[in-house]
Amino acid sequence: MIMENLKQINDIVNAFAWGSFTIFFLLGTGLLCSVGTGFFQIRHIGHWIKRTFGTMLDEGRVINDAGALSQFRAFCTALCATVGTGNIAGVATAICFGGPGAVFWMWVAAFLGMMVKYSENVLGIYFRRRNNEGAWSGGPMYYLEDGLGSIKHCKKIGKILGVLFCVFTVLASFGVGNMGQINKITINVESTFFEGIPKEMIFGLSKIDLAIGIFLMIVSSFILLGGFRRLAAVSEKLVPVMCIVYVFWCLVVILMNIEMIPAVFSSIFKFAFGQEALKGGAAGTAVQVAFNTIKNGCKRGVFSNEAGLGSSVIVHSNSCAREPVSQGLWGIAEVFIDTIVICTMTALVVLSSGEIDLMTGVVPDGVNDATLVTKAFGDALGKPGEWFVVLAITFFAFTTVMGWSYYGSKVTEYLFGLTVAKIYRFVFLVLIIFGAVMESNLAWDMSDTFNGLMMIPNLIGLLVMTPLIIKLTRNYVERRIRGKDIEPMVSYNSDIQKEAIRAIKKGAA
Repeated sequence: MIMENLKQINDIVNAFAWGSFTIFFLLGTGLLCSVGTGFFQIRHIGHWIKRTFGTMLDEGRVINDAGALSQFRAFCTALCATVGTGNIAGVATAICFGGPGAVFWMWVAAFLGMMVKYSENVLGIYFRRRNNEGAWSGGPMYYLEDGLGSIKHCKKIGKILGVLFCVFTVLASFGVGNMGQINKITINVESTFFEGIPKEMIFGLSKIDLAIGIFLMIVSSFILLGGFRRLAAVSEKLVPVMCIVYVFWCLVVILMNIEMIPAVFSSIFKFAFGQEALKGGAAGTAVQVAFNTIKNGCKRGVFSNEAGLGSSVIVHSNSCAREPVSQGLWGIAEVFIDTIVICTMTALVVLSSGEIDLMTGVVPDGVNDATLVTKAFGDALGKPGEWFVVLAITFFAFTTVMGWSYYGSKVTEYLFGLTVAKIYRFVFLVLIIFGAVMESNLAWDMSDTFNGLMMIPNLIGLLVMTPLIIKLTRNYVERRIRGKDIEPMVSYNSDIQKEAIRAIKKGAA
C-alpha cells in the first residue's frame, strides 16, 4: 500500500518535472539565450570549433592552474556523464513514441540546448570559488546563491533554490546516476552472456547479479577513491575512444543501408509536425500527434545531453579556463557531440534498418524501444552487432555512473562540507551493489523525477541572469573576436578577477 501511494505521488510529480511546461520552459530559455547572444552557436561557429576541437591536441590540454583541470580533460569528464544510455535507448524511445519526426525535435532541442549549456558554463566559471583544498567549486548552487541572491530581495530565494538543486542532484545521483545505470548494465550483460544459465540464489539474490554488482563496485572504487584527478584521467582516455568506436560502427551500418538514407531524412521532416494525422482530417488528432512528436523528441534530447539540468557545469567549473565564455564554448561542443553526432548516428541506424515503416511513421507490432537498436545492429552485423550494442550500453552507462559520482560529491560538499562529501563516495559505491540486484522500478522512476526537478531552479537562475550572460558574451566577442582593448569580465569576486586578469595578460586562457 505504501509503495503504491509512493508510485502515485511520484507519477504526479514526474508529470510536472518532465511535463510540457518544463520542456517549453527549457526551450524558451534556450531561445532567449540564443537571441540575446545573437545566435552565437551559428554566428561564431568557426570560432567555437577552432577554440574547442581545434585545441584538443595542444592548448586544450594545457593546465595553467594548479587547482584545476585542462579544458579538454574537463570536457571529457563532463561527457563521461552526458554520453550515456540516452544516446542509444533514449533515441529508440523517442522514435517509438514520437515517430521519425521526433529526431527533428531532438535536433531543435540540441540547437537551443547548446546555448543553455553555454550559459551554464559561463555562469559556472564566473561565480565559482576555491574550496578549503584549493580546488575550484562551481555549479548552479553557486550562481543561484551569489548571482540570483545578489539581486534585491532575492538573497533567501537564491539560497533556497541552490539548496533545492543540491538535494535533487544528490537523490538523482543515487538513482539515475547510479542504481538505474548499474541495473541496466546487469540486465543487459545477464541476458546476453548468461542466457539459459539457471539462476542460483544466495540470501534471496541472484548470484550472477551479485557478482556483477561486486565487480562493478571494485572497478568503480579503483577510479573514484583515487580522487577527482583519477576520474578525469580515466575519462580523458576512455570517453574519446568510446565515442569514436560507437560512431564508426554506426557509420558501417549506415553505409550498409545507404540506399535508405534519402527516405530516412524525408520521413524525419515529413513527420516532424505529425503530417500523417493532418492527412486524416482529424484536427484534434493531428494536434495531439504533433505535440507528442515534439514532446518526445525534445524530452529525449534533453535527457541525453543534460542541457538545462545544470549537472555538467559542476565539472566544467573545475577547468583551468580564466574566462567564462572560453569554457562556455566547450558546452556548445558537448551538446554537439552528444546529440548532433552520437544521437543522430543512432537514429540513422534505427530508421535505415527497415524496422520502422518510413511511409507511415508507425512502429510495427512487435517492435519496442528496449530492443530496437539491438535489432537494427543485429540485422546488419548479425550476432556480433547485438553484442556490440550490449557492450556500448555497458560502457556508456558505466561512464555515466562515474560522472554522476562527482556531481553528487560536489553538491554534498556545498550542503555539508568536504568531510561528508568523502563519506558520500563510500555510500555511492555501496549502492552499486543494490543497483545490480534491485528488481523494483520505483527507485528508477523516483530518481528520474528528481533528475527533472533539477532543471527548475537551474532554469530560473539562467532566466534571471540572462542579461549578465549577454554582457559577458559581448565583452568576450569585443575582445577576442573583434580585437578591442577592453578589460575582461572574469569573476564576480574582485580578488579572483584581479588574479585572472594578471594571468590573461601573461597569455593564459
